[in-house]
Amino acid sequence: MTGPASPALGAERSVRLIRTLTLVAFLQWMGATAIVPMLPVYIRHLGGTVALAGVVMASFFAAGVLSQYPIGRVADRVGRRPVLIGGLVTYGVASVSFLLPISAPAAIALRSLQGVGAGAATVASLALISSSIAVERRGRAFASIYGGELAGMAIGPLVGSVVGIRYMWVMFLASGLLAFAACAPALRIRDPHQRVVHPTGAAGGRTSATLGRLRMNPSMVGAIIAGSALGLTGGVYDICWTLLLLARGASGLEIGISWTLFAVPFVVVAKPSGWLADHMDRRTLVLAGIGSSALLCASYPFIHNVPLLIVLGASEALSFAAALPAMQSLLTQGSKPTEVGRVQGLFATFETACTAVAAAAAGAAFAVASWLPFVTVAALVVIGLLVAAFIWRSVQGRVRRPDPTDAPGIPEGSGVSLPSTPDQPTPDQPPEPVGVSGDVQ
Repeated sequence: MTGPASPALGAERSVRLIRTLTLVAFLQWMGATAIVPMLPVYIRHLGGTVALAGVVMASFFAAGVLSQYPIGRVADRVGRRPVLIGGLVTYGVASVSFLLPISAPAAIALRSLQGVGAGAATVASLALISSSIAVERRGRAFASIYGGELAGMAIGPLVGSVVGIRYMWVMFLASGLLAFAACAPALRIRDPHQRVVHPTGAAGGRTSATLGRLRMNPSMVGAIIAGSALGLTGGVYDICWTLLLLARGASGLEIGISWTLFAVPFVVVAKPSGWLADHMDRRTLVLAGIGSSALLCASYPFIHNVPLLIVLGASEALSFAAALPAMQSLLTQGSKPTEVGRVQGLFATFETACTAVAAAAAGAAFAVASWLPFVTVAALVVIGLLVAAFIWRSVQGRVRRPDPTDAPGIPEGSGVSLPSTPDQPTPDQPPEPVGVSGDVQ
């Protein structure tokens, strides 16, 4: 085992890790979102109903619900890089399999496999950031990853909408190839917490094979509730946004532009939103960002002007940009590097479960009344935010910035985490005393 790297080298590796994961997210989500705008219409083209299209979309998230926490445990046990690469390969294989002659029900199985792969890649990427980047720069790191995802979303849906239903096979092929291409930068990642477990059960390498219990605290619980609220809106948009625009007479190009314009503002403000998460009260950013998103969600079905819908959808990206880095920073506040895979897996499980439920119900609800899914979800989001605000009332909202004198030789805000032992927090940066509310195995 080698000793700790020099501070300058450590900072360089942190920057390299963030850039690599951002590139991976960009490639994966550019391919993944290229098929989303027209997938509900494609399912109907195969002979499925609107309700079945909702089930196909929901199966992506349902598979994530079943797999993401176990995937987080695997990431904590064997390392995050193998899980990241495995997720990308799984997604790529599922996407290419859409080229086979399939029926609408068969699309459920392939979409589920895509959900497992995408979930694994996301959990592993966020866990790498949580375990490798110092808390005072974590907001900016998360913002960069989300910026990569949204940059991919700015390109993928537009291309997919322009290509259209007739050449959907091109989109499935491109989605798979981009996932495989994302493996190339992922292979260069050096995971400082990768585990090596011998067949006898003894541990070798950097960490032990035994996982401790996952510690729950108010900061984490509030973030999980806020993420679940965000998942509800995502589920409605995945199935109902395209249907709403079609009902308003939008063309395929306008639908693609609407998805792109949602992503572009997020990418533009990703860096300042990360800075805000590292310097302002993160609770305020999350509650205000998701709250304003809920208000917009409730208003969409009552707007009949397509250009106005597109503009409002783009403005909603600013709310997401304010909330996501701050929410992720609160989620991992006080967590040890050896448990962040499970933390991210638990967060993703709840968020994805809400997205799956919303997507499954939204198609049928939209068939009853176009306003029903949007207004219902907006009301549920507001309730969730009130609960999160109550839980966070005693949580430290601002990042506790370390005293540079506690870590001589390491520049403040360099993004470098001091090395820690497998099952104990870093001596110079102990977990913040936010309170323990329970354990999860």
